[in-house]
Amino acid sequence: MQQQGAGSEMEVTWEDQQNINKFGRLNNRYHELEDQIKIAKEANENLEDASNELILTDEDSVRFQIGEVFVHMANDEVESKIDQMKEMTTKNLEKMEEEKASLLSQMAELKKILYGKFKDSINLEED
Repeated sequence: MQQQGAGSEMEVTWEDQQNINKFGRLNNRYHELEDQIKIAKEANENLEDASNELILTDEDSVRFQIGEVFVHMANDEVESKIDQMKEMTTKNLEKMEEEKASLLSQMAELKKILYGKFKDSINLEED
């Protein structure tokens, strides 16, 4: 008669389940944030490109898209509008980066707790 490996049947308490669920929610939010950060970086690059193109143009007014409509605006107005948009996008990007760092620290703490109890019985790593 063989004995099964010690600790293979570990009891999962309510608190453990809450920690596992919290880790899952944090992990999902982390992946959502990564996608949003990628989009925000692309938007920032596009705004930078638009600003550079505006500097190179010889025209006094350009077409500026607002929603689905293009409006003729003076270069100075468009330049200030683009600068405002870049500033807003940069601030938003910084907020998302801070939230991402916070999520990573919370997830690391939960990993430490869960791996401390369950050892190899649980896998919290990305594949």
